[in-house]
Amino acid sequence: MYQSFAGVYDALMEQVDYAAWAWHYDALMQLCHVKKGARVVECACGTGSITIPLRKMGYQMTGVDLSEEMIARGMEKARQAGVMIPFIRQDMCDLALPRKTECILCTCDGVNYLTAPEKAKQFFRAAFAMLKSGGALIFDISSAYKLQNTLGNNTLTCDEEDFAYIWHNRFDEKTALVEMELSIFRKRPDGAFDRLEESQVQRAHTKEEMEKWLQEAGFENVQIFGDYDMTAPKADDERLHICAVKP
Repeated sequence: MYQSFAGVYDALMEQVDYAAWAWHYDALMQLCHVKKGARVVECACGTGSITIPLRKMGYQMTGVDLSEEMIARGMEKARQAGVMIPFIRQDMCDLALPRKTECILCTCDGVNYLTAPEKAKQFFRAAFAMLKSGGALIFDISSAYKLQNTLGNNTLTCDEEDFAYIWHNRFDEKTALVEMELSIFRKRPDGAFDRLEESQVQRAHTKEEMEKWLQEAGFENVQIFGDYDMTAPKADDERLHICAVKP
């Protein structure tokens, strides 16, 4: 996953307001008493679109991702932005860093891609082990409502002058998995289009599962917020932000 996809990922996510997303993570870290200057590890960092603005805010960021191509793109973007960020290729479920950290993030649906409950539990245990006492794990997931209803069994399309996609989704209520098939078209300088086929799977984790699995991993003070504010999730919120603290 994401090997050939890395080259078009930023174009596909062009409409996402990463600056606002980074500011929200900044607010969540402050809520968990993670101060500016703290060491923060972002798992599933992709091309660094949140890692870089958080570094500019003063956090000592490290990016972790399984995709070598995503990390290479993130390194290039960090150089262009004039910031120094170490990027590490690693499976976040086997997170192993030279020293413990004050905060671990997992942004942009990273936990949704852990499609087996045991893999999500494994990540929570690994994050717990790599945090200092009092450190925080903060992450977001696309809600079960979003995966069932917005994506669900729907087809989404985008048609721009030099970029287009057709996005077919199939949701299985029994497994809580949504299978996503993307056909992506990107215009070349000669006017022709390259076509990329991408398949992805996410699981619709529930709020109750997240709280239970985090507590089983040893975390305390689990807080779950809806969308991009500090209020309790509503039934139709499409994203949940979750904070948990290591005692």
